[in-house]
Amino acid sequence: MRSLFVILPLVSLGWLASINTVRAQEVSSDGSLSTTVTKTVTNSNDLNFTIENGNRAGGNLFHSFSQFSVPNGGSAVFQNPVDVQNIISRVTGGSISNIDGLIRANGSANLFLINPAGIAFGPNASLSIGGSFFATTANSLLFGDGVEFSATNLATPPVLTVNIPIGLRFRDNPGSIQVQGDGRGLRSTTDLIDTTDGLRVQPDKTLALVGGNISLEGATLKTAGGRIELGSVAGEGQVSLTPINKGFSLGYDAATNLGNIQLSKQTAVDASGDGAGDMQVVSQRLTLTDGSSIEAGTLGSQSGGTLVVNVPESVDISDNYQSLYVTSS
Repeated sequence: MRSLFVILPLVSLGWLASINTVRAQEVSSDGSLSTTVTKTVTNSNDLNFTIENGNRAGGNLFHSFSQFSVPNGGSAVFQNPVDVQNIISRVTGGSISNIDGLIRANGSANLFLINPAGIAFGPNASLSIGGSFFATTANSLLFGDGVEFSATNLATPPVLTVNIPIGLRFRDNPGSIQVQGDGRGLRSTTDLIDTTDGLRVQPDKTLALVGGNISLEGATLKTAGGRIELGSVAGEGQVSLTPINKGFSLGYDAATNLGNIQLSKQTAVDASGDGAGDMQVVSQRLTLTDGSSIEAGTLGSQSGGTLVVNVPESVDISDNYQSLYVTSS
C-alpha cells in the first residue's frame, strides 16, 4: 500500500538556489589522517585520483581531505577493503566540492561525503558504489557513543569510533548542494532504470542529499526501488539517521530551521522499481518547474513504498501536472 503525505499551501515562489561553482579540480589529503591520494593524468582533460589507507575503526574507514573535486572525465576511486561498512569522508579546506566525474568504492560500503562549504555535481557526475551515498553540507557526523566527526572543528585530532552513524549536525548557514544535468532523465519506458546518466544507487540502498538550499537543474537522481532523501536545513539543527532495509531513514524533529529545494529544467527524481521505492523530501519551500518530476512508481508486481513530501510553508508546481507522481499495484 502506498501513501502520499504533503504539507502545503500552494503558492508561487520567487527564490532561486545558487552556489559558487568556481572549479578547482583536486582531491588532496589535509594530513590529519593517514589518507593517501595518488593522482594520475591520462590525457590533458583527465585527472584520476586513487584514495588509499585512511584510519579504520571496526567497519568504519575515515578519510580527511583539504579539497575534494573531480573533473569531467576524471574519477575518485576509494580503494577500501571490501569488508568496510562505512567510508566516512570530510572536506576541511573551506572550498566547494565540484564533482563532474566518477566516484567509485569497493564492495557494499556506504559512502559519506561531508563538506560544509558546499557540494556541486556537474552533468557528468556519476556513482559506482555498492552501498548508500550521502552528500551533505553538515558540519559533522554523529555516532551513538557521543563521538562527533567534525569537518570544521580541527583543533584536536579526531576521535574515531566503531559505532554506526546516527545523525548529522548542522551549524549556521550550511553550504548549498547543486546538481546539474542534461534534463533527459525523465522516465520514457517501463524499464526499472531507463538511463545510465546521473546519480544512482542500488535498489536496496539510499541516495541522500542533505544540506542548505538544494538546486536540481536538469538533474537525474534514481534508484530502482531503493530510497531517495532530499533535505534542506537552513541553520543549526540535527538530522537523525536510522538504519533500515533500504539504507537509512532520516528524521528532522531536531532540525526546525529548514531551507529551500528547487527542481527545474526537467529534473527527474525517481525511485520507481519492481516494487516502488521510498522517498522523503523535507524543506521549508519546494518548487518544481520546467516539467520536473518526483516519481515513485510500481513497475512490477511488488508492493509500493512511501512518498513523503514535508514542506511547512509552500509547494509550487508549475508547468507540470505530473510533478508529484506515485503509483501502486
